Amino acid sequence: MRTDFLVQAGGKLSGTLRVPGDKSISHRSIILGAVAEGDTEVAGFLEGEDALATMNIFRALGVRIEGPEHGRVLVHGVGLRGLKAPPGVLDCGNSGTSMRLICGLLAGQNFDAELSGDQSLRRRPMRRVAEPLGLMGAQIRTDDGRPPLKISGKARLRAIDYTMPVASAQVKSALLLAGLYAEGETRITEIAPTRDHTERMLEALGRPVRRQGATVALTGGPLRGTRIEVPADISSAAFFMVGAAIAPGSDIMLTDVGVNPTRTGVIDILRLMGADIELMNPRRFGGEPVADIRVRYAPLAGVRIPRALVPLAIDEFPALFIAAANARAETLLAGAEELRVKESDRIQAMADGLGALGIGATPLADGMRIRGCADAAERASAYRGGTIDSHGDHRVAMAFAIAALRSAAPIEIRDCANVATSFPGFADLARGCGLAIALARTA
Repeated sequence: MRTDFLVQAGGKLSGTLRVPGDKSISHRSIILGAVAEGDTEVAGFLEGEDALATMNIFRALGVRIEGPEHGRVLVHGVGLRGLKAPPGVLDCGNSGTSMRLICGLLAGQNFDAELSGDQSLRRRPMRRVAEPLGLMGAQIRTDDGRPPLKISGKARLRAIDYTMPVASAQVKSALLLAGLYAEGETRITEIAPTRDHTERMLEALGRPVRRQGATVALTGGPLRGTRIEVPADISSAAFFMVGAAIAPGSDIMLTDVGVNPTRTGVIDILRLMGADIELMNPRRFGGEPVADIRVRYAPLAGVRIPRALVPLAIDEFPALFIAAANARAETLLAGAEELRVKESDRIQAMADGLGALGIGATPLADGMRIRGCADAAERASAYRGGTIDSHGDHRVAMAFAIAALRSAAPIEIRDCANVATSFPGFADLARGCGLAIALARTA
């Protein structure tokens, strides 16, 4: 069954809301809690399809997990060597995070396993994780660099000193998870900072991670169960941040948002464009920084996005492209070739969608050039409505839903079922703060 969004034109966002729990942290709470000694209690767990795929994989590996119930999960850890051989292929659904991180963990087990997923996931590149794991001694077979991944349990892992050719938190995390089983100290050097949720959670579970400049280092050993409170996901909050930034009269408060400095590129870029964003009530959920974020409408200006911010906002660019479409002058993004190999080719998918709305968008090999609406601040609408193909990409779908706040006519977005992978309840939450969005389901 296909799910489409139909979003009426215009409006503003207002009110106080909490978006669902952080997807990255939810994944890691299950993965690390499963191989810890003792129980791990998780609050604020994201009950989206991607995180649930990770949970179901560990149930298939013999881990008893209670919940989720209203965001609460109890993981009865089995220790590093307590996982069991699965009865069949482990299904990652649409989740690249599940596949890449769990691949690193399974590389150190004493049984064979196979990871696969849906049609979209089976098109995504996995050589970037299989090859460095191979340097550690892992035996992983791919289908010409793509899923499924067949992992042999005969490997004996050894630590490596590895410099990553691309900025990828998923690859870094896979190597750290394999490092829990390796002989010696695993060292990973990044060419640019990426999210560090794995390192923070490893330390919360009692496994020290040494940091020296761009290098993180880990020596294998046991983890101990703990309590993990998952903050609201800044990637989900980004859609509402952009919506409030582009729609005159908007004023919203997003509560309990994770503001890990490796994830706040979206805030930095919006502020460069002139957005009125205030971080309030800073605090910590365990090792993760959290704040409430207030966003009020302010006219935006196009910018040349600094390359240093690209890996810190890689998942938020679909939303940021909508901000750029509503800005004065041109916005230029480069150095983001990673967007080509997400759930869709996000550069092309967003360029096609922006073009359908009459917005000048030129896709580049590693980014995009967007000609903003020069007089957007003076007009009720900045561009026309139309029909958008999301290509089954949840972030593309949500980005164009938010774009309707400044359109002259309704926007229909096709193939939106995968929004449930990262943001269950998006339409209801968006409707509650002012977006006129309806769902249509067809066979």
